Amino acid sequence: MKKLLVIGIGAGNPDYITIQAVKALNTVDVFFLMDKGRSKDTLIDLRRDICERYITDRHYRFVEARSPERDRDDADYRASVDDLNQARQRIFERLINEEMTDEECAAFLVWGDPALYDSTLRILQAILTSGACTFEYEVIPGITSVQALAAQHKVALNQIGRAVEITTGRRLAAGQVSEADSLVVMLDAQDAYRQVADQETEIYWGAYLGTPDEILISGRLKDVADEIERVRKAARLANGWIMDTYLLRKP
Repeated sequence: MKKLLVIGIGAGNPDYITIQAVKALNTVDVFFLMDKGRSKDTLIDLRRDICERYITDRHYRFVEARSPERDRDDADYRASVDDLNQARQRIFERLINEEMTDEECAAFLVWGDPALYDSTLRILQAILTSGACTFEYEVIPGITSVQALAAQHKVALNQIGRAVEITTGRRLAAGQVSEADSLVVMLDAQDAYRQVADQETEIYWGAYLGTPDEILISGRLKDVADEIERVRKAARLANGWIMDTYLLRKP
């Protein structure tokens, strides 16, 4: 039976690769890479670099496929994500059926951790449910941008005896109210921290975590919100993309 590995490769620093991930890399025959366009070539390059660094005495190959894009003009966010995942599912099915043999092991290298804000696991389960492919798969966890953010700012995510919540910028912008003292925000394309009522709230913000382009800013919202917005826009313009995460902590 065909075997697939879903390997978390961390938040950008090749040193974030776990020993378990290194062992898994050295069993793979073919790596499936999703090409998201020239502006994100560095994401493909990092995956290739990780393989070159950690795989020893084993022949392997890469197969690239063009990654579909979400329709950002669709007012129904959930529907647009469902459409995107269905398009990716068709690509995954083709890769599994046509680009590997029954005796081979293939892998998807997932940024961060496969279990946090990534749809690879959902797509693979949908493929199995549909019967379009037959395979077994294993998940290797990775270091998330949330962990990298806390480490780089030298802070603990939680306060003693208090809750931590992870949410999205979209939900925060929509007026989400949280009881948690520490709120981690991911996938924020709207500068949603601007809508936090208490400007004494502390923010620990980071972009391109673990990479040479890493940017860190921290302080009270009233003191650093303008700087974060300015730096974020400039970085996105310079690189063509941005991945950032931040921790909000109530005063």
